[in-house]
Amino acid sequence: MADDVKNIMIVGVGGQGALLASKTLGQVLLDAGFDVKVSEVHGMSQRGGSVVTYVRYGKKVCSPIVDKGEADFIVSFELLEAARYTEYLRQGGKIVVNTQTIDPMPVITGAAEYPENLVGKMQDAGFDVDALDCLSLAQEAGTSKAVNIVLMGRLSRYMDFSEDAWLSAIEKLVKPQFLEMNKKAFALGRK
Repeated sequence: MADDVKNIMIVGVGGQGALLASKTLGQVLLDAGFDVKVSEVHGMSQRGGSVVTYVRYGKKVCSPIVDKGEADFIVSFELLEAARYTEYLRQGGKIVVNTQTIDPMPVITGAAEYPENLVGKMQDAGFDVDALDCLSLAQEAGTSKAVNIVLMGRLSRYMDFSEDAWLSAIEKLVKPQFLEMNKKAFALGRK
């Protein structure tokens, strides 16, 4: 891995908005002049399966894939998905996670139980976790569909890009009728 390359994984469950989140992040990075590679790995997204997006940026990025131990950030739409990908986080990296839980199929069918206290378990394992109820904040902004933008707002606290840079990216990607709602969602996540 080149020293100047930064790696971000966006993980969640199909239908949660990971694609718009990765496009928003990618737009911020492109606008800042970085070489950016985005790679989407779709699982059984139609059935609530894992969805992973890799975002890599720097002066020169050769590969779009993030290997285990390389992610500077894991941004997760759901608690179990955050726990599932911790091995990808580098030493000193950060997990930004929505505290929402979505039962996977084994839990729905009764074959397994959803693990308890995942934030505590990740912290006990030495991971730096910023857990936030993004669903409630998205609803406060006007729609539960804005969880992705709330998460981008939270991530923005840890990156060296201005709030204006993020808002500019949102303006380029969000339909005009949803713009104010998404700007509010971003602001609530950034608090």
